[in-house]
Amino acid sequence: MWESETEAAAGMKYGDDGLITSTKHGVKVEGFHQKGNSWYVTADIPSDLLVQIGEINFHLHKYPLLSRSGKLTRIIYDSRDHDINKIVMDDLPGGPEAFELAAKFCYGIAVDLTASNISGLRCASEYLEMAEDLEEGNLIFKTEAFLSYVVLSSWRDSIVVLKTCENLSPWAENLQIVRRCSESIAWKACANSKGIKWSYTGRPPNVSSPKFNEMKDSSSSRNQQVPPDWWFEDVSILRIDHFVRVITAIKVKGMRFEVIGAGIMHYATKWLPGLKNGTTIEADEARNYSNNIGSCSSEGGVHMIVAGTRDNTSSLQAKDQRMTIESLISIIPPQKDSVSCSFLLRLLRMASMIKVSPALITELEKRVGMQFEQATLADLLIPCYHKSETVYDVDLVQRLLEHFLVQEQTESSSPSRQSFSENAKARVARLVDSYLTELSRDRNLSPTKFQVLAEALPESARTSDDGLYRAIDSYLKAHPTLTEHERKRLCRVMDCQKLSIDACMHAAQNERLPLRVVVQVLFSEQVKITNALANNSLKEGAESQYQPVISNRKTLLEGTPQSFQEGWIAAKKDINTLKFELDSVKAKYLELQNDMENLQKQFDKMLKHKHTSAWSSGWKKLSKLTKMTSIENHDIEPQIPTSEIRKTSRRWRNSIS
Repeated sequence: MWESETEAAAGMKYGDDGLITSTKHGVKVEGFHQKGNSWYVTADIPSDLLVQIGEINFHLHKYPLLSRSGKLTRIIYDSRDHDINKIVMDDLPGGPEAFELAAKFCYGIAVDLTASNISGLRCASEYLEMAEDLEEGNLIFKTEAFLSYVVLSSWRDSIVVLKTCENLSPWAENLQIVRRCSESIAWKACANSKGIKWSYTGRPPNVSSPKFNEMKDSSSSRNQQVPPDWWFEDVSILRIDHFVRVITAIKVKGMRFEVIGAGIMHYATKWLPGLKNGTTIEADEARNYSNNIGSCSSEGGVHMIVAGTRDNTSSLQAKDQRMTIESLISIIPPQKDSVSCSFLLRLLRMASMIKVSPALITELEKRVGMQFEQATLADLLIPCYHKSETVYDVDLVQRLLEHFLVQEQTESSSPSRQSFSENAKARVARLVDSYLTELSRDRNLSPTKFQVLAEALPESARTSDDGLYRAIDSYLKAHPTLTEHERKRLCRVMDCQKLSIDACMHAAQNERLPLRVVVQVLFSEQVKITNALANNSLKEGAESQYQPVISNRKTLLEGTPQSFQEGWIAAKKDINTLKFELDSVKAKYLELQNDMENLQKQFDKMLKHKHTSAWSSGWKKLSKLTKMTSIENHDIEPQIPTSEIRKTSRRWRNSIS
């Protein structure tokens, strides 16, 4: 794809196999050879100039170099000692490798220009001032022509050259090499790929990589579908600052934001491997992360490590990692869903850990708030890496929820988005309840923080409070030392009318709940039963319109008798006893009802045969039964008047007689 064009297109002549040469050298040489850290020229006259670059020495001749390098000429002739024979140039861009090629060019030795050496040689020629005013077809002209006509027409060469520019700052920037390569890559990434079989720089060597010109007219290639992410792997080998330049150029050319976002996520998972799995950090280990952050490079990636070392290397690596995260945050497309919420939260986790700029963290939090309904519980379990009483960062989740509510208020104003907004709030409510349940196990979590987070969502967001009740019960279980006032205040965030039947049954027997809440649960359950019976009556054809006995939480609280608010602790034991006695009365009532049915059968049988002895025994048994029933009703159910019992006995006597 976009492979190098022929050198003839550049309008200049190269030697065989893509070599460039200089026809004027003035010294007859046979070649260069190296001995240790020194390079020597095999020539008919001895060398008279030593050029030192770093630890490498070049034993050369003045005339070939001075005739083509303005800088070397100026150094020698501006010096007081015109017989100077040693020059040190440690700041030459490209280092000894680039100077070796430039020196060979000055001697007329063929130099092979490639994508790997062109950027260094171009910068070195600019440093040495090898311009056209010294010699026509000098090194600046030839390297510039190779860049413009060969490198920029090739996808692979553009990426390789941009990669080699990492060690050539600021020369590569000033010579516009970075800008031109970035725009070339962006143009090719955004080009119409229909009907072209592409090669992939980042693919394994066994994957075929045909040239662009060869496959352009292939009939089989026209039917091949090119994936939109074909350029991700190639671009991800670049350093973060050059990657930012490429993505910025791609944005300008109008690529779809979701494809750009996917490319950013691909780059992040390669250079920040901690983002790949998004695994939750255990709560017991969360505190160990604070001030123990470092990173290491491995195969082009920056890896997070947890270590106690504070050497200079770790500090530099942590700085590189911080710069990578900050750069990625700054180039994420502003559109919603350009990247996943899970990716944003994992990026936020790392940003909080290594103390990224507060302004960028705030921006990232707002981005998470835009799509907070897509988050999962594992993504929200972000530990507190800095000084805090709690294991998980509750304040961070609170801010994310606030950003979400602000965004939802904006969207709910549009009628077309109102239904989506309600569904999003319902999903967030379930997520927050699950988070509170997980959070409740932290014994350092104060009731106030728990309550504030639980009440952050409006009441309309929760169609059921079962999840909230589960979180409250878990918190009460993990904090048995709470006072009665604290437990009542904590339970106030829950609406008993929004509990399911199973939750009500559990709450009615939950000894951790305040007694007032238990009464409210029982009362609300009774109201539900009454409303259900009334609704059934309406379905059967009742003419009058039924009005629910209790319609909302406010009237439920107002309808609770004032006497229930005093002395609950002392009355709790009595209520449990009454429940037990009520169950006993029900069992005895069923037993008596069975006995009465048996007696009625015996009575009917005796009337039929008129056996006086059987009549007498039945009467005695019935009298005994009536007395026992009267005594039990008097002891267990004092609320039934005595007159009613007497009326019952009299009715039985009258019917028998």
